[in-house]
Amino acid sequence: MNVFSVAQFVEFVNAALTAAVFPEGVAVEGEVSAYRVSQGKWVWFDLKDKQAVISCFATAWQLRSPLEDGMQVRVFGVPRIYPKSGRFSISVERVEPVGEGALRRAFEMLKKKLADEGLFAAERKRRLPAFPRRLGLIASSGSAAFGDFKRILGDRWGGLTVNLIDVAVQGKDAVQQIVSAFEIFNSRPGLADVVVLTRGGGSLEDLQAFNTEEVARAVFGSKIPVVVGVGHERDATLADFAADVRASTPTNAAEIVVPDRRQIAAAIDAGAGNMFSALRAVLSARSEALGRLSGGINAGVTRIVAGFDDQLRRLDKAFGLFAARTRLARSSVAGLGRRLIAAAGRLTDRLTGDIAAKERLLAGLDPRRLLARGFAVVRKNGRIVKDAGQVDIGEKLDVQLHRGRLITEVKGKSAVNS
Repeated sequence: MNVFSVAQFVEFVNAALTAAVFPEGVAVEGEVSAYRVSQGKWVWFDLKDKQAVISCFATAWQLRSPLEDGMQVRVFGVPRIYPKSGRFSISVERVEPVGEGALRRAFEMLKKKLADEGLFAAERKRRLPAFPRRLGLIASSGSAAFGDFKRILGDRWGGLTVNLIDVAVQGKDAVQQIVSAFEIFNSRPGLADVVVLTRGGGSLEDLQAFNTEEVARAVFGSKIPVVVGVGHERDATLADFAADVRASTPTNAAEIVVPDRRQIAAAIDAGAGNMFSALRAVLSARSEALGRLSGGINAGVTRIVAGFDDQLRRLDKAFGLFAARTRLARSSVAGLGRRLIAAAGRLTDRLTGDIAAKERLLAGLDPRRLLARGFAVVRKNGRIVKDAGQVDIGEKLDVQLHRGRLITEVKGKSAVNS
């Protein structure tokens, strides 16, 4: 028979329990009682059923959900004897509520805690980019929710880069994989303009990973705007509440993050129609103004000629007694009148020519004629591009032609010095 010191015996028993009896640890299910927390970080409680009780020890950060007496839970950990007290207990690694009632109670307790900290406050939620170019997706690649999301995304919008991080969405590895996915996207901001976390529906237990404090804080702490679309419309998880935008389903998440290309095309067509209508109105007003100017010039020339005729008549009457001199004077004045009339005619012709040239110039500025001659209107995000410096390599541009339009991608550019 071996003789041990007390410390050696406790060490031997703990090693035997870990290595030989429970190499993968244990999972024990029961009811929480005598729950207490010391210094905000050390947690003790008993786990009991109708016939037995066992002590449990954990640290506060190992608890993904709040606990309270009477809650049914499943404890995962390692059984051991604590040398200083000689007490046999389970060293807890994680705790999961069991049953609808316990899960619902843990959900409500954690929801209140996080809400009190401001994780769900509406004023801290961010707007999503209107036209994202890169989408970060955290989902299970083999799920139906992932397929629905990709299908709706392709139907509504094209040319979007989707960077998927494939994760487990339930089970013991789900929480860590989801949190790690957020860490990757936040450490490499060039991967995504918006991050979408999604999975299909399920029971409260199936959705438990999305109701943990770790995942809720990962969503809240994301540097990139987050959309969460989990389950069906009736399902609401803590990740949903912490997100910048909550989608009712994975399909709805795809509808939220990208616009519908058909609606955008209709808006562009309407904007172009309004622009052409405004240009037509401006050209019509300019044409009317030129018409009024031409009429005023003609009226002025007519008044000048009429004044000269009136002067001739008065001269003829005044010098009627002097026939010879009157004839000579009339001849001179008549010649002068003809010259004035000729000069007025030339002035009228010149003004008429100027008006016609301006009308041709205005007609040449008609956008439809410019488009018909091979010119094009280039827009980025609905705004007209006038300078190569306004666009970057790889950006999509909308090019309007005389007939139809093109969606192009910038492959290269060069600046022109003015």
